[in-house]
Amino acid sequence: MEAIILAGGFGTRLKSVISEIPKPMAPVNGKPFLEYILDVLNEQGFTKVILAVGYKSKCITEYFGYNYKNLILKYSFEKEPLGTGGCVKQAMSYVEQEFVFVLNGDTMFKIDFNQMSNLKSIAIACKKINQNSRYGLVKITKGVISSFSEKEQSDCGYINGGIYYLPKNIFQNYSFSKNFSLEKDFFEKYIEELKIHAYISEGYFIDIGIPNDYAKAQKDFSNE
Repeated sequence: MEAIILAGGFGTRLKSVISEIPKPMAPVNGKPFLEYILDVLNEQGFTKVILAVGYKSKCITEYFGYNYKNLILKYSFEKEPLGTGGCVKQAMSYVEQEFVFVLNGDTMFKIDFNQMSNLKSIAIACKKINQNSRYGLVKITKGVISSFSEKEQSDCGYINGGIYYLPKNIFQNYSFSKNFSLEKDFFEKYIEELKIHAYISEGYFIDIGIPNDYAKAQKDFSNE
């Protein structure tokens, strides 16, 4: 299996806690958050990871190099802002297999990647959460995502867990500007024709994008 990790985040909302490093490099109990993600991928049998980097990319390349445990690491450098879609599209040139996983470098969602890969179709890993106000919700109809909603206060629902399973050639029949959003400009815009499957998991989930959850990660990963 192969994966693309979006690792170019500025970490704007974490400026009070970290500074001058990409968000995925935020230290959690003495090692970068990104390292925990790579550990999970290594344990589940991935062979190659493409790191889509931009802001302070040298910080990442010097720390990890081109191999990590059993993983071959490749780098897709963002020379100008490309958005999530532009980053993924550019990184696809390094993908060799028919399908690839796409992950956010500031989010940990412990799913069974092998099981999700059995879908052999476009899919998003979804998580059911309670008391949601931070994340947009997805509506799932007969296993397929039928709509996305903006962030809103709600008691519970399914959220986009930030892990995507995509065919390597997914963008070939579409035209985009260099900078575009994978979520807004692609998934939401073409939702009916894409027929995005929902892979529902109850696995551990955390997004370290805000100080409170970053602090929570320090506790949650204390034994790893």
